[in-house]
Formats: sequence, C-alpha cells, structure tokens
Amino acid sequence: MDAIVKRSSEIESLVSQVHEENPFDYDYADLLPRQLEAINARFQDQVGKIKLLANRAEEGGIDEVTSMDDLIPLLFAHTAYKSYPESWLMEGKWDRLAKWLDTVSTNRVPKLDTSGVDNLDEWLALLGENDHYVSCSSGTTGKCAMMNAVKSDLEFCGTALLQAIRWSKIPVDQDRMIVSCGQVASTPRNKATGGPMYAAIADPDVDPYVMDAPPITIGGITEMVVLRKAIADGTATPGDIAFFDEQAAIREKSIESVTDQAVEGFIANRHRKLHVTGMLGQMYQVAAKLRERGYSAKDFQENTTFISGGLKRVAVPDNYWDVIFDTFNITRERVCHAYGMQECNTTAVRCSHHRYHLAPWVMMMLLDESGENLVPIPATGEIKGRAAFFDLSMEGRWGGVISGDKISATWDPCECGNRSPSVHEDIQRYADMASGDKIACSGTIDAYVRGVT
Repeated sequence: MDAIVKRSSEIESLVSQVHEENPFDYDYADLLPRQLEAINARFQDQVGKIKLLANRAEEGGIDEVTSMDDLIPLLFAHTAYKSYPESWLMEGKWDRLAKWLDTVSTNRVPKLDTSGVDNLDEWLALLGENDHYVSCSSGTTGKCAMMNAVKSDLEFCGTALLQAIRWSKIPVDQDRMIVSCGQVASTPRNKATGGPMYAAIADPDVDPYVMDAPPITIGGITEMVVLRKAIADGTATPGDIAFFDEQAAIREKSIESVTDQAVEGFIANRHRKLHVTGMLGQMYQVAAKLRERGYSAKDFQENTTFISGGLKRVAVPDNYWDVIFDTFNITRERVCHAYGMQECNTTAVRCSHHRYHLAPWVMMMLLDESGENLVPIPATGEIKGRAAFFDLSMEGRWGGVISGDKISATWDPCECGNRSPSVHEDIQRYADMASGDKIACSGTIDAYVRGVT
C-alpha cells in the first residue's frame, strides 16, 4: 500500500509543477526514475479501465513499467483515436460509436438515448451532458480523431496554456484587447483552453472584438470530408455533389470574411494594447492584407503580444515570420509559440533559441519510423526520430501516444539556460513524406478495437 501511495504522490508532484515559475530547468537523469515511477502508477491504475491498454499490455507481456522499453508496447498510435469504422459515422450508428469510444476511455461510456440525435455535433453534445468531453481533431484530411476527456483534463489544458504564456514572459495584467486572426473548431477542449487566458489578459473594461461568422463545428467539417471521399470514389449522388459545392462555396466565403473582419478589427483597434491569437497561417494572411492596405509596425503599439499555433499546412513564403513581425510590431520576446497535439494535454513551449522545451510531467521518446523500436538517447548531441510522448496530466484516457511527427531532439542543456529535453522547431509530418505515415502497431490496434465493438 505504501508503494502505491508513493507512486501516486509522484504523479501529483510532477504534474503540480505546472504552477512553478520555470519548470523547464531540471536534470533529466535525476528526473527519469521519477517519471517512470509515476507512469507505472498510471499504468497500474488504468490497465483495468482502458480496454485497449489492457490489450496492449497482454500482447506485449507487460505488467509493470520500469523502463522506456517497457513503455513502448503500451503506446497508442495517434490513429487509435480514429479507429472506428467510418460507416458508423456516416450512418449515424451512435451506440456503436459509443462502444468504440469506451475502449479508449478511462470512464465508462454508458448507453444513452440517441433517438433525438441527427448528427455528430448533437452526439458530441449529448456526451458532454453526461461528463464525456470529447475533443476532436478537425479531420480536414480524413476521419476526425475522437479523444475522451474528463473535466480535470479540460481544466488542466486551460491552466497549462496560461502558464505557457507566463513562461514566455507575456504580461497577464488584464489590460489588452484580444483579437483573433481566425477561427478554431468549437470543441470542449478549445473552449476550456482559452478561458483562463482571456480572463487573465483581456481588459474587462473593453468589449471584446467579435467576428460575425458561424461557428466551425467538427460535425460540419466531417460532413464535408465524407462527401469529398464519396465524390472521389464515385458513390456520391448528384444531390450530394450539389450540396458539397454549395457548402464549399459558403465555407470559402466565410473564411475570406473572417480574414477581412480580422483586418478591420486590427485597424480599428491599433491604438490599443493588443494580444493576438491565431494559427501562423491565419496570422500571415491577415498581415499580408494589412500591408496591402498600407499598415505596418509603425501603426501598432510596441507592446503587442502574440500566441500562436502552427501553420497547419497553409502555404506561406519563407519570410513569413518577418512579415508578421514587421506588420504587427511584434518581437520574438513577445511571442508564445508552442508545439503540441490534441492527443496530449500539454504543449512544449518554444524558447529564444528556437527550441520547444518539455515539461517534467511529459516524457519524450524517439522511435524509429515504424514506431516499434526506441531510438537510444545519446550521451550528447541531437538525434532524429518519430516523436512519442507520455503526458502524466492525462486522466480521461491513456497518456502515451506515438505521434505522426518526425522531430530532431536533444537531451543536452539548451543555450537558453534550461536543461530540459528540447525539440528543434523544424518539425515534419510523416504523412507529408513520400513513404507516408505507417505505424506498425496501428493495424493491430484497429483490429482489436473493431473486434471489441
């Protein structure tokens, strides 16, 4: 009993560092035994709750995690969260989707009355009413990934983002107007993540700048993806094609309108202290339009701050950072830029030397391209491989995931002064490479999940 209590307290000890002024300056060799102890505690607690985890443990012959090698067979491919048959989604088989979701969740997904559910958005809302907060990827290139969460996961995401902003030395003095460069999908996670940031940064005496645009919903995006596939394989009806063309035109017009509204918002409020949010692709597009209108850094306050996500495959010129900085009067010292993914609660924050630093409650591993074998950590220097992580803050689902990213990482101290493991900002996606994103365990995971459901 004492050992279990100790291991559980190790989880709390590591995760609670989210509240520290700088959690990134730690000795990895000293931290590793604590991380392994905490991960084993998670494993012992969740192996009886998450059906897929129990299957992975049985297949790998793992009953205890004492090393990274023990953990590798237990990791879920990022595709595990989209391993449901797409026909269930297309045909609205919500009960079957619920059974699938149950296999990758810690808390049981009950049989719900879905008689009034007509689409994915309504089903996700019903789950939320029953304490299952499903975060979905946008699914713009295929099926959306569905990741269950509990309320504490949502609360942690909001806390972690606010702390990332603080770690980036961006002031949180409730004295700025927050202006977005675009929209993000309306999901429980996105709403919960932004809440603490807005409360800490936004001036309560200034009305927020709100754009007039319909919300982007996961159901709406998924519907278009399904139709696009049907058109490609020749199964779409003339009515389906007409509906797709109509919706695509509406969506394109909405994106253009949002960009134009963001431009007007920046022009109208350029005299204020601004905090800018948005993906880098959105930010560049707004900056380019502002420059066309004759606006540049001289027109904006010198204390403008910025929090950004990635490019999300938006094509931009090589000098896009310079265009953004020179337009909005922003310097790298006033930017919070992070590397993360929907499968994890925690993002890695970028330092002044273009490296993303790992929090102590997140273990980073490098695997070979197949995702089967651990790439040994070198005594010193930088190595490349497929990124895998274990996020100890995760409670609603298993914290171990094999990503679709090829990264360059080091466990050496960084020139910025922090000693934590770090990732170079040049991150590639295996899906964009000629060989594609092929994780060896994904097929067995899919087969197991479908067999259970």
